[in-house]
Amino acid sequence: MQSPSLGVVNAADPNAIALARDLLAAGEVIALPTDTVYGLACDANNAQAIQKVYEIKGREERKPVAICVAEIDDFHLWGCADHLPREMLKELLPGAVTIVVDKSPRLSNPYLNPGIKRIGIRIPDASFIRDISRAFRMPIALTSANRSSEPSSLTVGEFQPLWPHLGAVFDGGQLGVTEAQRAASTVVNLSQVGVYSIIRRGVAMQKTEDVLKKYNFREDI
Repeated sequence: MQSPSLGVVNAADPNAIALARDLLAAGEVIALPTDTVYGLACDANNAQAIQKVYEIKGREERKPVAICVAEIDDFHLWGCADHLPREMLKELLPGAVTIVVDKSPRLSNPYLNPGIKRIGIRIPDASFIRDISRAFRMPIALTSANRSSEPSSLTVGEFQPLWPHLGAVFDGGQLGVTEAQRAASTVVNLSQVGVYSIIRRGVAMQKTEDVLKKYNFREDI
């Protein structure tokens, strides 16, 4: 099988962070481990890179992708989150939760979830992807490393058919020990003051609801 342009790179390699940063800056799509499943990542503000992600996944362009950032201050930079208690965000993030809020005007890519005013934002509880985010200093579009409608991946071998289309595959080993890990992050809409709605239950469902209720958020049903 044809290999990706830079092959499979051990995520523990001391040069891996800089290499991933440079590939993102060059408009490449890369695969990397997160705190839940393997993801495909690219520069969220690069129109061609976003289109490439959809082509690789065979994904319907109306299905939104999330972005990944490194810190809660970055969350506020790229999403409209002034209505969310900072202490609540610190209890949820980093973690296996994607929080949906209105987009910041700084997210200028017209191909990033076109026609949708909201964006899902993640701060994964995984040092490798957060270090890349810090090095890159821009939001990273993030979606699961698999063809659309296929199961998410816990090892790099599970999405090997995608390798030829990627700038590099960063191997962080086996993610998780149970099939429940494939549920990926919990996705919650927090775009409105004081209410939440669950979009995807995910692996952090119970913790997410417990934290939201602690801060008197009510479920919008």
